[in-house]
Amino acid sequence: MSLQKFHGIIPAFYACYDNDGNISKDRTGQLASYLSAKNVQGVYVGGSSGECIYQSIEERKAVLSYAAESLKGKMTLIAHVGAPSTRDSIELAKHAAELGYDALSAIPPIYFKLPDSAVIRYWNDIIDATPLPFIIYNIPQTTGYQLTPAVFRKLLASDKVIGVKNSSMPALDIERFKSVGGDRVIVFNGPDEQFVAGRIMGAQGGIGGTYAAMPELFLEANVLLQEGKLEEATRLQSAINDIIIALCSLNGSMYAGIKEVLRARGVDIGGVRAPLENLSGNDGEKIQLIVASINKAIADFVR
Repeated sequence: MSLQKFHGIIPAFYACYDNDGNISKDRTGQLASYLSAKNVQGVYVGGSSGECIYQSIEERKAVLSYAAESLKGKMTLIAHVGAPSTRDSIELAKHAAELGYDALSAIPPIYFKLPDSAVIRYWNDIIDATPLPFIIYNIPQTTGYQLTPAVFRKLLASDKVIGVKNSSMPALDIERFKSVGGDRVIVFNGPDEQFVAGRIMGAQGGIGGTYAAMPELFLEANVLLQEGKLEEATRLQSAINDIIIALCSLNGSMYAGIKEVLRARGVDIGGVRAPLENLSGNDGEKIQLIVASINKAIADFVR
C-alpha cells in the first residue's frame, strides 16, 4: 500500500470537553474544523494528547465517532486504541474500523512490567482484530516499555504493520527503526522538540502534541526540510522549542496551557480532566506571552 497519506504533519487531537467536563461533540467539531482549515495531513485521535487514559471506553468511542463524522474524507485519520486490557483495545479497534479510520495505533500495555512476548501478543491481537494497517506507538517515558529494533522486526512479520510513532527522545531510535523496516514502513517523529532532527534521521512525518497549537510553524518546518533549507528549518525549530519550554513551565498541565492558547486563537475546547491540573497563579500572563511568541514566529518564518 502507498504510505504517502501518512507523510507530513499529523497533529494529535485534543480532548474536547463541555463546561461540565463531559465529552463535547460540538467542541470536537470546532477543533476538527480549525485543523481542517490549517491543511494538516491528518489527525491522531485518542492518544496521550486526547487524555485517553482518563476516559472510559464509551467516551473514547464517542471521540472517535465525532472526529470521524467531521473529518472522514478530508484528511488521514489514525485512531489510537491502546488501553490497559487487550479486550478494551480490540473493542476500540473494531469501532475505529467501522468508522472508516485509515489506520490504528496503540501504546504497549501499561502498569504491569510485561515480557516482550506479552507485549508482542498484545499488539498482534489488536492487529489481527481488523483489516486496518497498524502503527506501533513507542513512548517509554510514560509506559515504561522501550520498543527495540528486535521486537519491531518480529512485529513486521505482519504486513499490516506499516510503521512506528516514535516518541522516545533519542533521534537514533528513528534511524534504527527505519533501518529495520526500510521503505515498507513509515517512522513518525514523536518529540516535537526534535522534529527537524527526527526528519533528518529518517522520519517521513510527525505526530505531535503541540502541533495543533501552532500548526503553521510545523507545516513550514516540514516544507523547509523538503526544500533542503536546513539552516532555516533549524532556526524555526529553535523558535518552536522556546514555545514548548514555556508551555512546560506553567503551574497547570501543558495541555491546559495548549487549550488556553487555542481559546486565544478562537477555538474553545474546554479544560483538562483530573488528575491533570488546569491553569492557576500567573499562568494567564504566561499564556499571553506564549500566544505572542507563536504569532511572532508565524510572522517571522511562515511564507
